Amino acid sequence: MEGKLVIISAPSGAGKTTIVKHLLDSGLKLAFSVSATTRPLRGNETDGKDYFFLTVPEFKKKIENNEFVEWEEVYKDLLYGTLKSELERIWAKGNFVLFDVDAKGGINLKKKFGTNSIALFIMPPSIEDLENRLVKRGTDSPEKIRMRVDKARDELKLANQFDTVIVNNQLDKAKEEAQKIVSSFLGR
Repeated sequence: MEGKLVIISAPSGAGKTTIVKHLLDSGLKLAFSVSATTRPLRGNETDGKDYFFLTVPEFKKKIENNEFVEWEEVYKDLLYGTLKSELERIWAKGNFVLFDVDAKGGINLKKKFGTNSIALFIMPPSIEDLENRLVKRGTDSPEKIRMRVDKARDELKLANQFDTVIVNNQLDKAKEEAQKIVSSFLGR
């Protein structure tokens, strides 16, 4: 039996990961859906916990075998996707699925699961604010930051396709708002 799904999307640096962690710790029986990717492991990431790190051929084989709920090629040979096995694992434990995906992935999941899902878009107060957050993070080169900011501009245009948009100009308020919306949806 399929359970409910919560989709959180945002441009890089908008506070999505912090809000997702807050929701996971809020006692709402949410479990994180680990995405698959072909990007290399970063820093202290763990395979199977942060992502399932796959080679491009491994990822393409899973596409051929219809193992993904949705997938996308974000840049050439940089693929991200949601494995069907992840949803089955979470639902089997009686939990609700929580996704942390980019805007296109979020829209694809919402189209696929309709009213069984709620899609929240976390909006930065401004593009300038987003760029400052990415610079302060200190994890990306200036070229990479420029790439992320350009992608963010495109993603912001998709925000109206989400059920709810939360502007994160005050993190505690954004976390509280997300929790209230998700809690209400799961209680229906």
